[in-house]
Amino acid sequence: MKRRHKKGLQTFISFSLITSFLTPYSVTATPPRTPDQTVNCEILVVGGGLSGVATAYESLLAGRTVCLTEITDWLGGQISSQGTSALDERPTQRAKQFYSRGYLELRNRIERKYGKLNPGDCWVSDSCFLPRDAHNIMTQMLKDAEKKGKGKLQWFPNTVIKDLEISQDGKIINNAIAIQHQPATGSPLLNTNPLSQIIEDAYSYQNSSRLNKNIIRFLPQQSKSNTSKWYVIDTTETGEIIALADVPYRLGIDAQSYLEPSSSSTTNDPYCTQGFTYTFAMEATKEPQSQTMPPFYLQYSPYFSYELKRLANFDLVFTYRRIWSPQKGQPTTFNGVKFTAPTPGDISMQNWTWGNDYRPGTSQDNLIYTRQQLEKSGQLKSGNWQGGLRTESLRKAEEKAFSYFYWLYGGITDSQLGAGVKQPQTNIRFLTGLDSPMGTVHGLSKYPYMREGRRIIGRPSWGQPEGFGIWEIDISRRNYNDEYYRKNLPADMYRRLTAALAGLEAPSVISGQISPDQVMRRTRSTIYPDAVGIGHYAIDFHPCMTKSPAEAPGNTERAGERRGAGQAYPFQIALRAMIPQKIDNLLVGGKSIATSHIAAAAYRVHSFEWSSGAAAGTVAAFALKQNIAPYQLVDDLPKREPQLEVLKRLLAQNGNPTAFPDTSIFNENWDDWR
Repeated sequence: MKRRHKKGLQTFISFSLITSFLTPYSVTATPPRTPDQTVNCEILVVGGGLSGVATAYESLLAGRTVCLTEITDWLGGQISSQGTSALDERPTQRAKQFYSRGYLELRNRIERKYGKLNPGDCWVSDSCFLPRDAHNIMTQMLKDAEKKGKGKLQWFPNTVIKDLEISQDGKIINNAIAIQHQPATGSPLLNTNPLSQIIEDAYSYQNSSRLNKNIIRFLPQQSKSNTSKWYVIDTTETGEIIALADVPYRLGIDAQSYLEPSSSSTTNDPYCTQGFTYTFAMEATKEPQSQTMPPFYLQYSPYFSYELKRLANFDLVFTYRRIWSPQKGQPTTFNGVKFTAPTPGDISMQNWTWGNDYRPGTSQDNLIYTRQQLEKSGQLKSGNWQGGLRTESLRKAEEKAFSYFYWLYGGITDSQLGAGVKQPQTNIRFLTGLDSPMGTVHGLSKYPYMREGRRIIGRPSWGQPEGFGIWEIDISRRNYNDEYYRKNLPADMYRRLTAALAGLEAPSVISGQISPDQVMRRTRSTIYPDAVGIGHYAIDFHPCMTKSPAEAPGNTERAGERRGAGQAYPFQIALRAMIPQKIDNLLVGGKSIATSHIAAAAYRVHSFEWSSGAAAGTVAAFALKQNIAPYQLVDDLPKREPQLEVLKRLLAQNGNPTAFPDTSIFNENWDDWR
């Protein structure tokens, strides 16, 4: 298979053009227009990432009418519009192929497309591929599901939700107003400008010199019994709908507690979320290329690094997430890592912590606005929603990504490893154009890869009266008997921690009959009676930076943020983690389910996103059929919930596992699951 990509002017897009891309563009808010279109559906899925696609997939197979909106024009989120087309998987789960049916189908279609699962011959994953192909594969998957299940899909690309009408009692979303955009006459095609240049315009009702708007009102579809009922599923990357609906949620660091003992802060810090990344693709060339230093490069260059000596090799970094390799290079090894050397025509996708990650962590530069910031800016007032993101941080992240490419090309500094480590690498070119891997004229991903968003607080539940959540100690393999926890946690907190780990012996620990020293470390994750999906990944951090701006020379990662990182047991997705407070017809999938900051670092990768979406679609379709609200499936726990049992059997019958093999209170040995 031969791939060609436009070289543009010279071998890299002109930096004068990049500067024009990143020039601020002002949009003035105006009152809403009368909707141009009314659309009815049974399930409104907001966000076309992996979780959103999985939600639509299962809903269509269940024969439902589905509306699916997405801010970009590609389906797939992480593996398409965000450019991270390298599947994050754990070895045992991958070896056993223990995934949701839709995720298995996705992997199979990738393999059929290329004749192999790993056309990029990358070494970070068993599957690295081109983002555009991921979008095309998932588009066909939804068409096939629509046909097989006799459902109906209404797909709305380039569309954002602007407003919600919520019932007077605050329990039901009655309708949603959306804005779909397309290029204005004579203006550049979509995906010409980076996200920072169009996002404010995309959320404005008015037409502009760049974009024409189609205003859509989404309404519940009337059933055969003349009743109108629907479910709205938030599968956005940052938790937009939960912010717009103003349901309780967390953002950033949770305060240290016996549930989150490795937290880096004794108080909540909503400004420190994981870093986000504009990915890009670059091609290995036979001849040296000519590149021009971006005008903003020196602002960001003090940040860049190979990070660790064992990674300080350009070929290793290039092949780490190589997404296309037309011919196999020579086998090589660097510090014990085996890979094949790059050859001309190879394409690498870059997603590097000390490279194009942008990691703001203060109230001056945080990307995802807190509730307090949203209220202060007026975005929570009807018709004022602008997406809840700081446009300036998007713009700076874009500049940083362009600058990181130039550092790879011509940089000779390294912020973490010092002088003499980084050497110029001139046989590479930055890929741009609508036919390039990222599908953009500027060459960056259409949307940044988001590792963390707003996370709902579930409804009060048995054992968690302040709201259900999944916490660090529910999944971590960490031994909490080590010296740090003994010395640094308050005595009462440490005793509660050990009691939580002790299971049936907890009362004896709390009463002092058993010393905390006698408690064994946890040997499996928490088992949930309302589990509706699964996931397995390490607790993996890309921490925020200490000072603002994030790229400041000498800046450091927030102290203690990596303490919670490490291996996790195979874990479950509890239905209670997907049901927000207050609103009864809203469900949450993807990264915005009720997890803590540390747990979220594992609950964010590809197969988890799919499993949570498969659960959301199945739950919504089941709730419509049974005429029951999702919260009613779990409101009597820990007592038996017969309808929940029916739902779980349905998930299992459909090939969507809710537990890993041999999961039970009697199986305490998970050492083989890596």
